[in-house]
Amino acid sequence: MKTFTYVFFYGYIVTLILAGAWGVFFATLDHWLLFRINVHLLARVPAASLVSQYRFLRAIECGFGMFSIIYHREIFTVRAFNRLFLGTMAFGVAARFVSFILDGWPFPVFYFFLAWELIGIVFIYAYSRGTLERG
Repeated sequence: MKTFTYVFFYGYIVTLILAGAWGVFFATLDHWLLFRINVHLLARVPAASLVSQYRFLRAIECGFGMFSIIYHREIFTVRAFNRLFLGTMAFGVAARFVSFILDGWPFPVFYFFLAWELIGIVFIYAYSRGTLERG
């Protein structure tokens, strides 16, 4: 179980860091690759607003990944870090389900992200029950 847990944990946080950094610096290309949106066809101010907010959210994603790398030991040993990590991960999954209900079905790649996140939550939660410090 430990191996699977760490595969999902590190796979998730490396993806957060890389995808987050990529989205900050290549936001308009990312919009095309992920959403098939050509931002350059939008009016200037809505395009700038969309890309600005997207870059911000991707920076937060990258930051959460960096936080997770720096505090990886604490995530598996300190209850508060564990709850913060799993809670944030679960909130992201919940947001995907809210989006399914309110917005409809996304491109197939987003199902892969959802599955990875759900499996990761299950493994990380189950494994960390035995690694958290008592008290």
